[in-house]
Amino acid sequence: MIDSSAASGPGADGPASKPSPARVPPPARTPGPRGSRAWGFVRALRPRQWVKNVLVLAAPLAAGAVFDPDVLRPTIVAFLLFCISASGVYLVNDSIDVEEDRRHPRKRFRPIAAGLVPRTAAVAMAVVLFAVALTCAVLLTRPALAGVLGSYIVIQLAYCVFLKNQPVIDLAVVASGFLLRGIAGGVAAGLFLSQWFLLVAAFGSLFMVAGKRYSEFILVGDAAATRRTLQEYSASYLRFVWSLSAGVTVTAYSLWAFEMASTQEGPPWATISIAPFVLAVLRYAVDVDKGSAGAPEEIVLRDRVLLFLGLLWAVLVGLGVFTS
Repeated sequence: MIDSSAASGPGADGPASKPSPARVPPPARTPGPRGSRAWGFVRALRPRQWVKNVLVLAAPLAAGAVFDPDVLRPTIVAFLLFCISASGVYLVNDSIDVEEDRRHPRKRFRPIAAGLVPRTAAVAMAVVLFAVALTCAVLLTRPALAGVLGSYIVIQLAYCVFLKNQPVIDLAVVASGFLLRGIAGGVAAGLFLSQWFLLVAAFGSLFMVAGKRYSEFILVGDAAATRRTLQEYSASYLRFVWSLSAGVTVTAYSLWAFEMASTQEGPPWATISIAPFVLAVLRYAVDVDKGSAGAPEEIVLRDRVLLFLGLLWAVLVGLGVFTS
């Protein structure tokens, strides 16, 4: 997955009928330590987006086994290895998309596009990160986790090279990154993954990715030169995608909650958790509709109401899992 945060479209020339866009010079270097090459290497790893990798905790939490040492240790390892793998993908993606990123109002300040990090150094670092992640997955957890990580890396690299040019497929590929994160936690700890959990993870990811694309569409408009697939979409189509995916997500979660409640004693906390879950989806949709859902992790941390709903949902699920 690239994760929803992968960069813009490819550097290949457009159709023959359209002139190639002019090369754009990198922006002026930021003065001070933040404009240094060392800090540029750190920023190129995109540590702020590591928050997405907490999804590896989803399956252990849902199973009520996250505090079991035999589950917690491999889950933490899976989280760290996904951080390493995702950073490697970001390095490759930004190395490919230098010219396109320089045309974007925000992405042009990314370290590789800004000229702080050489492209060859970024690719070499990515190769090392991939090797470390796959090796540690085999040695420190279960070989199956290496399979999940390997699938994530291959799919995301294919996205960086050519799949990002394919409408609809690009949405599915980015969403798969979130789905594989959810699968990784269960695989690393050897836990059973509910079919409803997988559906919630898959369509919830598609909901966020479609919202991200919609925000980019609103930001750069129809004439965007930074992501070719945006020229294939319309605002109404992207609205349809995130509306459809939100409906499937809510339906699948409700069925999952009913399934969990049927195995729990006492108050039906899992069933009650449907209310804050639906409200959180509707609240997030407000940000999507305004075109401000470009970075899902920033929205969650910035919107206090959404954060409260998320915490309330987590408490209710926790009560159902840990008190039954």
